[in-house]
Amino acid sequence: MYYTDDSILPENMAPLIITAAPYGPAWLPSDAPDIPLTWDEQVQAAVDCYEAGARVLHFHVRNPATGMGSTNFDEYCYLLKRVKEAVPDMIIQVGGSISFAPHTDDAKAAWLDYDTRHMLTELDPKPEFVTVTTGSTLWDIASMFSLDDVKGTHMEDPKVMAAWSGMVVDSTPAFYVEHLRRLRKNGIQPYFVPGHIHQWEIIERLLRAGVYMGPLNVAICAYGGGTLGRNPFDLMNFLQRMPQGSVNTFWSSMRGLISISAMSLVLGQHIRVGNEDNLWGAHGERKTTVDQIKGVVRLANEFGRKVATAKEAREMMKVGVWYDSVEETLRAADMPPNPTKFNPGFLTWPTDGKLKPAVLGGDSHPIAACMIAPEPVRRVQEAILAKKA
Repeated sequence: MYYTDDSILPENMAPLIITAAPYGPAWLPSDAPDIPLTWDEQVQAAVDCYEAGARVLHFHVRNPATGMGSTNFDEYCYLLKRVKEAVPDMIIQVGGSISFAPHTDDAKAAWLDYDTRHMLTELDPKPEFVTVTTGSTLWDIASMFSLDDVKGTHMEDPKVMAAWSGMVVDSTPAFYVEHLRRLRKNGIQPYFVPGHIHQWEIIERLLRAGVYMGPLNVAICAYGGGTLGRNPFDLMNFLQRMPQGSVNTFWSSMRGLISISAMSLVLGQHIRVGNEDNLWGAHGERKTTVDQIKGVVRLANEFGRKVATAKEAREMMKVGVWYDSVEETLRAADMPPNPTKFNPGFLTWPTDGKLKPAVLGGDSHPIAACMIAPEPVRRVQEAILAKKA
């Protein structure tokens, strides 16, 4: 990312794209006042976020009957349809890596771990984006949480926090190479979420090898625990490595998100807020997702930066655009062309997209399913909800 003398003047910046994450998949409905539970509430959450100024919806689904995060493919399709009908201009970005649970004997026999995650590419109606991770890593969401952060929530239970701290994002080439292929086949664009700079390097190799040919939309994660933390120098170094043609969103956790959002705003980048990442205001008071969106809009107005309309957000993110060559992809991202003899490594090796047996030294850490709670956490959550029933 390149800055000239007047790049930091708000009138020279692209309009601000606000992403809302209002479904709080790590939390229970009792943890925050605005966690939507019923189908109508989940639809209304999307409407409220759009009306407050968000143009991208980070999408999850909760089963109203159980109160738990859904792993049911049909429920995802059902809520997608309803949200698209309610807010047709909203850009929907489905949280990736979820493993849909098999609900029939035939499905149990046919679906392996990666197969269930690849089903995100077959959602109907189609979302605009699905999150794609590149490179397996520890994703300890609790790493930077304080006791005050989780006060009054079920995460006050040390066993719950311990389970989250062992969460791992499983994203090997067998997954992401195949996932990108299937997304393109089904007309759904990837939304890249690198946890650190070396995962961006994987994305760059995918572009230079022609594994992915399309616009570059990226969310830079500063959650700590295996991803970037809140050190501004690390975020600046990451931004320095990003090409001029990328559309970058910063996000972090809890009240750290407020500072990171302000930093992103004045650097001309984009912002994600919501109860998935943060439950609090600057002074330690509870803030709903809509409150957080309104706060960003207010800050943008004070700074003088325009908030994107739905049309502007779609144009900037190049929704529905694909490229047909490596050269076109690199040119659109404002990246240097490949050297004459660029070696793509082994990124183009054939894969069936299935999870292979663990190599020697593999362990049994819970695998991230894009904020679907690891099994130990789900057991605790189910017990809490059962007591309240």
